[in-house]
Amino acid sequence: MSAPLPPSSRTRRLFKPLLLLAVLAVAAIAWRVFAPAPADKAAPAAAATPVRVATVAREDLVVRLKALGTVTPLHTVSLRSRVEGELLRLAFREGQHVNAGDLIAEIDPRPYQVQLARALGTQQQNLAELDNAQTQLRRFVELQSKHFVSAQELSDQQSRVRQLQGRRQTDQAAVDEARLQLQYTRITAPVAGRMGLRNVDVGNLVRSGDTEPLATITQTMPISVLFTVPEPDLPAVVAAVRTTPQLTVEAWDREERQALGDGVLSSLDNRIDTATGTLKLRAQFANADETLFPNQFVNIRLQVSSSDAVVIPNAAVQFGSKGTYVYVIAADDTSHLRNVVLGPADGERVSVREGLRAGERVVVEGIDGLREGAKVEVVAQDPARTGA
Repeated sequence: MSAPLPPSSRTRRLFKPLLLLAVLAVAAIAWRVFAPAPADKAAPAAAATPVRVATVAREDLVVRLKALGTVTPLHTVSLRSRVEGELLRLAFREGQHVNAGDLIAEIDPRPYQVQLARALGTQQQNLAELDNAQTQLRRFVELQSKHFVSAQELSDQQSRVRQLQGRRQTDQAAVDEARLQLQYTRITAPVAGRMGLRNVDVGNLVRSGDTEPLATITQTMPISVLFTVPEPDLPAVVAAVRTTPQLTVEAWDREERQALGDGVLSSLDNRIDTATGTLKLRAQFANADETLFPNQFVNIRLQVSSSDAVVIPNAAVQFGSKGTYVYVIAADDTSHLRNVVLGPADGERVSVREGLRAGERVVVEGIDGLREGAKVEVVAQDPARTGA
């Protein structure tokens, strides 16, 4: 049996493995610290901005002025009696459409028939007296030529004839007046239109001085609309009136969802209202279907010009320190700022005099997130906004 190793020998034999482990640990730590980092992955590309675009179109742009109007009848007639008497009958239904000359109401004619008969009797009596005086005058002329009557007697007879001739004219006027009063007992429609509600019932006594009418007639076909335009728009209106015989006018309902009728501009007022700075205009509508109703409020669109132009939606136009501009989408779907010069506008569309060509795409929604050269994603193209 070998003798045990001394302590120093055992220590040297254990030190070598421990030293090796320490060296390996230091090497591992150094590798982790000083080893080159793996190559970074490529940074993801910036996300494209979603936008909605519209195509620039070349089309006939109709410029219209918008205004508020009131439907106003061309004729409104309040029917009143010109004579006094009992109301015998009403010959209409409330709301009925009547024509000019139709019988509306009848007043008791008997008192006026009596007056006419009396005037005719007086006229016949005076005519007979005139015939007798004229016969005597012819005799006096013959006798005076033979000196059987004096010149004074002849002159008196001539005066008598002239007096009776004047009375004949007075009698004729009395007969005409009696006939007119009798005619007034029949109230007829002076214009065609729609009847309103009656204010007097049959059996009542009516007079010429009554303040309340029997009924009213409102002409509805044709009908007019009164509206106003501001003073700055007046030159365009006047220029259009001079070049176009009849300017087209459209009437729309309050919400501007339904067209109520097409008409023409018929007249302009002769002065501007200084209180409001507006000019009053009248448009006339055929109103065959009676869609327009008296005193109805409507929205008016007055056409003042029409021209071939490059047109874009109003939503595409931006205003800033660089002036008026739009964002144009190139073929590679990048956005580019483009300065434009605008022309006349019509509602949601505006014409462009300089800066755009037909067929280009402009941004109408999503403009806030755009910058020059930014990548975009066209989520929708709205052809309705181009007006094409």
